[in-house]
Amino acid sequence: MKIVIFGLTISSSWGNGHATLWRGLCKALIQMRHDIVFYERDVPYYANMRDLDHIPGGRLELYADWDCVRQQASADVADADVAIITSYCPDSSAATDLVLGQNHALRVFYDLDTPITLALLDAGQRVAYISSSTLHGFDLVLSYSGGRALDEFRTRLGARHVAPLYGHVDPGVHCPVQPLPHYRADLSYIGTYSEDRQRTLEALLVSPAQLQPDRRFLIAGAQYPQDFPWSSNMYFVRHLPPAEHAAFFCSSRLTLNVTRRAMAETGWCPSGRLFEAAACGAPIISDRWEGLDAFFSPGEEIILAGSATDVIAALGASDQQLSSMARRARERTLEEHSSSRRAAELIQLLELPSVAEPCVLIPAEA
Repeated sequence: MKIVIFGLTISSSWGNGHATLWRGLCKALIQMRHDIVFYERDVPYYANMRDLDHIPGGRLELYADWDCVRQQASADVADADVAIITSYCPDSSAATDLVLGQNHALRVFYDLDTPITLALLDAGQRVAYISSSTLHGFDLVLSYSGGRALDEFRTRLGARHVAPLYGHVDPGVHCPVQPLPHYRADLSYIGTYSEDRQRTLEALLVSPAQLQPDRRFLIAGAQYPQDFPWSSNMYFVRHLPPAEHAAFFCSSRLTLNVTRRAMAETGWCPSGRLFEAAACGAPIISDRWEGLDAFFSPGEEIILAGSATDVIAALGASDQQLSSMARRARERTLEEHSSSRRAAELIQLLELPSVAEPCVLIPAEA
């Protein structure tokens, strides 16, 4: 298949969770001999922190504005088997008009921010990346979250065919490597600063750091404010490119997963970081949310925590206990949560008889 994607970014992993996911998925699709074209608006904040400038075996179209790329995008969609528009695509309205205005390529919308979409709907706010607040015209709607979110897309946004396409990891990028001294930590955490994660982060990392002054705690991520409650045994990495993630995780005795509030409330929404850490063989401690046990077995493959006391207890576990848990989580991740597995799931969804024949849209005036 030729698959054309209109997305937020694949070129910069700074401050977003889209890029790493798309890199793994596109790499796997290309290895399956599909043709990939990714359209990304060239914005300054990603350009200044760009850590990928081309898609090996595929094509990255960076453009200044839609008018500059309209003709090329039209030609690519006309020649495509599948056209995908993602959440937070800066030109989602124009791309939607282009994709829904043709009947050759399968029309797909992929919401990588499902909990945010649902939270906006609950608040009565406009979802900027969903044109006309409906998904009825798409042949397939993919959701980063499963569970009740799928029903919400059907009932509230008119989606006809909905399926989850969860997060994943590229084991070629995230795998066990030698630890590095400057990333050494008893407990580590990777995540862009988010106000709605702060309370949980304080409970599961900041408080344990204050209560365990002899242990070393490490945070990596962007946009942390100056008034963040640091302590003397907490260290910070401002930007950690994907190439450094494996060393970061492998240098941690335990690593923490903190879920954004909307994701936790929606449930069935595993962070890509969860699979990255597991693929690297790092023992994981996570906050609790509905559906987590469908991806990892609590107590066997992952530790769940709701308080500083839970974290301190986990830090007191033996090295053998933690390494056994990490090994089981890695084995499951490689089997069920790799980018190759998600790519195969995507192709299977695209080839379903109910999806593979695009509907013919009848103009309203007819």
